Amino acid sequence: MAYFTWLLAILHVHKALCEETLWDTTVRLSETMTLECVYPLTHNLTQVEWTKNTGTKTVSIAVYNPNHNMHIESNYLHRVHFLNSTVGFRNMSLSFYNASEADIGTYSCLFHAFPNGPWEKKIKVVWSDSFEIAAPSDSYLSAEPGQDVTLTCQLPRTWPVQQVIWEKVQPHQVDILASCNLSQETRYTSKYLRQTRSNCSQGSMKSILIIPNAMAADSGLYRCRSEAITGKNKSFVIRLIITDGGTNKHFILPIVGGLVSLLLVILIIIIFILYNRKRRRQVRIPLKEPRDKQSKVATNCRSPTSPIQSTDDEKEDIYVNYPTFSRRPKPRL
Repeated sequence: MAYFTWLLAILHVHKALCEETLWDTTVRLSETMTLECVYPLTHNLTQVEWTKNTGTKTVSIAVYNPNHNMHIESNYLHRVHFLNSTVGFRNMSLSFYNASEADIGTYSCLFHAFPNGPWEKKIKVVWSDSFEIAAPSDSYLSAEPGQDVTLTCQLPRTWPVQQVIWEKVQPHQVDILASCNLSQETRYTSKYLRQTRSNCSQGSMKSILIIPNAMAADSGLYRCRSEAITGKNKSFVIRLIITDGGTNKHFILPIVGGLVSLLLVILIIIIFILYNRKRRRQVRIPLKEPRDKQSKVATNCRSPTSPIQSTDDEKEDIYVNYPTFSRRPKPRL
């Protein structure tokens, strides 16, 4: 009994640590990477802080207050900058000049707002290839701008699902859009700038993500991850394409071009086959001509006069010499 109680305590501690270390966005390490942080609400902002968690301690990177100048720590003074620090004070995305492996870790962007209080976004920087390569599409969905797009993910039936996570996958980063703990029916509040809706109910056999008033920027890969308490998981990836009149032409033109190219290739093959057949016939005919000529020569040799001479003789006068005989009277008997 004591062993069972001790095991439950460890599970609760592990669960609490996992919830504390949950991050909102995963970014691929690059020399000029940008950690996006945009405050989505309209409250009055008083201050923003950027920090890095190294696992054992928290290191300050920069602090910005609209009533004071930007303060950047000496270790990051010539390595980071804020592109939009003077534009509305709501976009405090942090950009790096020459990032290296030393910059791998978890970062925190903390806004202080009045009267709503603190708003924090956690970003994890990892060494990885393009995230889209590791997430091939399982399904495709096309929609027009302005529509409410519904993405559907069928949940596994062979094992109990504890948590469902919806993510938007881009080449350089992965953003969590929605997370639902089915056993507790608790939702995760996404820090992604684009607001979405999802269902979260125990016993449901599918998960739904709704993107209201879709726009061209919503196109891309969306991944649905189902996780069990044992660690077993399953992913389903949907590629969303937001099309309009202009983008439809971009899809139609390559298709028409491909069909024209295919017809052209077929036409060339037909012409080539007909040309080869005609050439073979021309090769066979000269083989028969020498036999005809030989027969004609043999016939000409047998005839005493040639047809050409006969025609010439018809045009010329013919003279014949007849001998003259004396007419003597016959003797009478």
